[in-house]
Amino acid sequence: MVVEMKENGGVALAAGEKAPQLSVKRGEPTLVAPAEATPTGEQYYLSNLDQNIAVIVQTVYCYKPSPTSADGGGGGKDVDVAAALRDALARVLVHYHPLAGRLGISPEMKLTVELTGEGVVFVEADAACDLAVVGDLTKPDPAALGQLVYSVPGAKHILEMPPMTAQVTRFKCGGFALGLAMNHCMFDGIGAMEFVNSWAETARGVAELTVPPFLDRSVLKARDPPVHTFPHHEFAEIPDVSDTAALYGAQELLYRSFCFDPDRLERVRALALADGALGRCTTFEALSGLVWRARTKALGLAPEQRTKLLFAVDGRRRFSPPLPRGYFGNGIVLTNALATAGELLSAPVSRAAGLVQEAVRMVTDDYMRSAVDYFEATRARPSLASTLLITTWSRLEFHGADFGWGEPVMSGPVTLPEKEVILFLAHGKERKSINVLLGLPATAMDAFQELMDEI
Repeated sequence: MVVEMKENGGVALAAGEKAPQLSVKRGEPTLVAPAEATPTGEQYYLSNLDQNIAVIVQTVYCYKPSPTSADGGGGGKDVDVAAALRDALARVLVHYHPLAGRLGISPEMKLTVELTGEGVVFVEADAACDLAVVGDLTKPDPAALGQLVYSVPGAKHILEMPPMTAQVTRFKCGGFALGLAMNHCMFDGIGAMEFVNSWAETARGVAELTVPPFLDRSVLKARDPPVHTFPHHEFAEIPDVSDTAALYGAQELLYRSFCFDPDRLERVRALALADGALGRCTTFEALSGLVWRARTKALGLAPEQRTKLLFAVDGRRRFSPPLPRGYFGNGIVLTNALATAGELLSAPVSRAAGLVQEAVRMVTDDYMRSAVDYFEATRARPSLASTLLITTWSRLEFHGADFGWGEPVMSGPVTLPEKEVILFLAHGKERKSINVLLGLPATAMDAFQELMDEI
């Protein structure tokens, strides 16, 4: 059979040939503990910003065959990739030792980390195919890509899941994949990127970490007494008067990825500025406004339907004083915009983009401290009812995760954590394009596709 890697990582088949299937056989999970003694028997404090997003994020990094196994005959075993990654993980866990613990509940009834030191769950696996079969990582594929990430069997909630698992999958061609499942309460995208890059530096034998982690999260403790001076609509429950739940229940959920290259991104920004309502507009504000408006239209929301946009703003430099370099935790704060479907669809894109712009401006030190205190006083969780949550990974340099075999040839998410989530991912070697990943019911996806084709 002729199988070639396409430019986007997919598979090209000769005429009449059947596409090969990804099939992975896992070994028994083991535990990788820190290589040196670390604090145990204590509880590690998680801030209120960590409490709100305790979901598992699964990512996959794929690496081409090393020179010693390029003929595909050794299945990648000429160089023991798994042993090298396991050894480096043990050493980097000395710096990131809370990842070797287990989640628990504090006396204040909040998530905490029990510093048990037992280790990260590590699994070796083998795929009965070449790396090319993995396909296109620009579109989530939970069924296939889920084989490259280890989930604890039978775990019913996050307290039964370790903060992190790692799976190394060897392919027949000599390439390999690193699949990570990490709890968002341990770190945001920037923190996760710094951890993976520190692990990669350790594997390459770098003596000192470029960005050592700052572990003390008490810098984000709530004030006593708590003072929340903003309304915090991110927690608001919005009635689904358009009955979108029935639409999602009746139709298959389709995942698609839409690529916005620099020219297309500039057209989107020009669209947001066309009527002169905005004096200036960033690419993120314009694209977020466009996508929010298009999704609202595609879902056929009633004009009176209130809809909420949530997105995370990096607060590291917005806090006063700024968070320390290498802050190991969530330094992001959710901000929000509210509008009715009629308001969004009866106005140009500038209206939606302007609401996004106002939401960005709202994120000051006062707002973020208020959000921390709001959770302290209410223990409320952000509601996703009638909501779109945009998560931006476009500035995260996960492509720099070089463990000694070069940069990953492709990397990306396994799935989107919720149906309300849309992901912005950097695309291409220059990272100047953005892939917009989302899932919608089939008819809504077709309508969204038509709207995107107009741009």
